[in-house]
Amino acid sequence: MQTQSNGKVYLVGAGPGDPGLITLKGVACLRTADVVIYDYLASPQLLGYVSPTAETIYVGKKGGDHTLPQDEINQLILEKAKSGLTVTRLKGGDPFIFGRGGEEAELLIDHGIQVEIVPGVTSAIAAPAYAGIPLTHRDYTATVAFVTGHEDPTKADSKIDWPSLAHGIGTLVFFMGVKNLSHIVANLMKYGKPDHTPVALIQWGTTYRQKTVTGTLATIVDRVNQSGIGSPSIIVVGGVVGLREKLKWFENRPLMGKTVVVTRAREQASDLVFQLSELGANCIEFPVIAVSPPENWTEIDRAIDGLQTYDWLIFTSVNGVRFFFGRLFEKGLDARSLGRIHTAVIGPATAEKLLAYGVKSDIVPESFRAESIVEAFAHTPVSGKRILLPRAKEARTILPEALTRMGAQVDDIAVYHTHSTGQNSEQLITLLENRQVDIITFTSSSTVQNFLALLPADRTHELLDSVTLASIGPITTETAEQKGLTIHVTADVYTIPGLCQAIVNHFRQDGGQGDRDETD
Repeated sequence: MQTQSNGKVYLVGAGPGDPGLITLKGVACLRTADVVIYDYLASPQLLGYVSPTAETIYVGKKGGDHTLPQDEINQLILEKAKSGLTVTRLKGGDPFIFGRGGEEAELLIDHGIQVEIVPGVTSAIAAPAYAGIPLTHRDYTATVAFVTGHEDPTKADSKIDWPSLAHGIGTLVFFMGVKNLSHIVANLMKYGKPDHTPVALIQWGTTYRQKTVTGTLATIVDRVNQSGIGSPSIIVVGGVVGLREKLKWFENRPLMGKTVVVTRAREQASDLVFQLSELGANCIEFPVIAVSPPENWTEIDRAIDGLQTYDWLIFTSVNGVRFFFGRLFEKGLDARSLGRIHTAVIGPATAEKLLAYGVKSDIVPESFRAESIVEAFAHTPVSGKRILLPRAKEARTILPEALTRMGAQVDDIAVYHTHSTGQNSEQLITLLENRQVDIITFTSSSTVQNFLALLPADRTHELLDSVTLASIGPITTETAEQKGLTIHVTADVYTIPGLCQAIVNHFRQDGGQGDRDETD
């Protein structure tokens, strides 16, 4: 019987690997948990939903190497719940499909613990779907069966009805069966499954590491041995496997399997990470710069107080817009305070950000760098005009100097500054040493400078020897080359989409599959 002092346990399916496949309810359980107990196959990115005050405990089981045996995992969940805590037990795939969730739930209920099951997307469905294999199709089959592939082939009392599987089911999906593949194949053919029946093995389904090998019952064992494919894998047997060549989509993406280090400030990295991930890349966020408010607001406060004395307001980055309007609002003002002031921005992303505050920019140059603003003002008289330029403390001096030479009175005021995050470089160096990084992206000169500061100077070229370095534009590239780096990709359009497209073009040509003033 449940007592008031007991907590509650949520058995949550994490999905098969792609963190986007967890349910909304699963995310809610992670956010509200006091303790999260998670498995090997649950994506580490999901821990980002967990409260920083919650305890996280890893109990993964990998290829027979158990951090904790199942009995001890059960006791751990029980003890935490008995302490009055809310426990989220995060399990790869679905907790009730070969996930031993039923055993965990039984024990907890026997001890009076309230349990709630949150289903997850099972790898049996997701991995074939990401490999372009529909488990059912009216032209092929109307039946599908999920089967453990982990059963000991030497035991006398098998729970698997091989004759029925061989004759009565159209599509068979085996879990954890790589080691027993030859046994599975032999039994299916022994009981009448034709040797030409298509078979697929999908390793690390739904992740950037996904790899698929296809064949028939007669050939699949040799093909798997030649490919080196291993666990964790799903085995699919049936005619629907033949649809893969037409329907495969996930593995066709141009950056599939590439690992990209994103050095951009964390609060700005999401767009780049999302777009690269959509192209198939595995993104590692390693922000080498952070964006912070200025040490004091005296100068910008003075400018805001005298806002109506300015003729032009120029923004060179999204951050400049964000920090300027943030301070404007803190002073109890809003966009109406701009009144008759004209505005100019660098690039469409900055223009979009400005429009979000209710202001449409008068000038948006076609090029996305400071020089483009100067060119845009070539036909707009600025002599004698007052210009407010709220931007990064570290920004280049080209723009204010050029406008001053044109006769303008420029107040170049820092509304934010970029600085090193002080990020620990050990993880990065290890990844580079192990040749686990394919691409590093730089979105500003400051990302180049702070990135290099993390590497031992005498090993920089050795560590980056096999890595493709990609830059958002020529200014960033120039900074990198001055520091001795070789930039392999420079975007023609100096935006995040432009950078992503340049990377894709580079790898296509190679046979492989930021709107700012480049100061972040």
